Amino acid sequence: MKKLIVSIVMIITATCVTAQDCSTYYPMIEGSNFTYTSYNKKGKTDGSVNYKITNVSVQEGSTSATMALQYFDAKGKEILTSDYNFSCNGNSVKIDFESLLSSQMLKQYEGMEMDISGTDIELPNDLDVGQGLADANVAVKVNMSGITMNIAIDMVNRKVEKKERITTPSGTYDCYVIYSENKTKMMVANKTFPSRIWFSEGIGMIKQESYHPNGKVINSSVLSAFSK
Repeated sequence: MKKLIVSIVMIITATCVTAQDCSTYYPMIEGSNFTYTSYNKKGKTDGSVNYKITNVSVQEGSTSATMALQYFDAKGKEILTSDYNFSCNGNSVKIDFESLLSSQMLKQYEGMEMDISGTDIELPNDLDVGQGLADANVAVKVNMSGITMNIAIDMVNRKVEKKERITTPSGTYDCYVIYSENKTKMMVANKTFPSRIWFSEGIGMIKQESYHPNGKVINSSVLSAFSK
């Protein structure tokens, strides 16, 4: 079940004044690159993920783009590629619910017949401490040799917890900290894992941590490199 914990990375970036005005926290510049280094519960490097903004377009006041992902293990070997979509309407950004799926899950069921549905993740432009945010979810049906397995991930109790200044290998950032609880349901196993994401204006996610119910860190990731 731990392998299904979501490292929810929501990064986005902009290509013109119209796209820049669309989102406070998700600039959208085609070709922008973000690299996140992942760490295990002991603080040791567990791998990395590279995100690249592709196919940015603006139509009738809405900006949409695709995020291409490359997952690497601790030795730098590429283990998986994926992508998801996001859009901005000037008031908020919506990130494809498929981004809730962990790299481990995608790799485990790669090549199998999958039916995916859900509700997108939304981040308003006007964040404020104490603000509640809408829930998001993804439901997956996997066909395994005629047997259907159902998996559900719900992101609930989302709220803007505080403001905090943090430093990562890529720099120092003023951030809003968003707390959520990620509930995973698979077969008869139900688990809830709290999570926090640090967002900085004009860049997106700077840091992410997932926790056991007792508050101990399970895994984390930080922005280690960024370029436009």
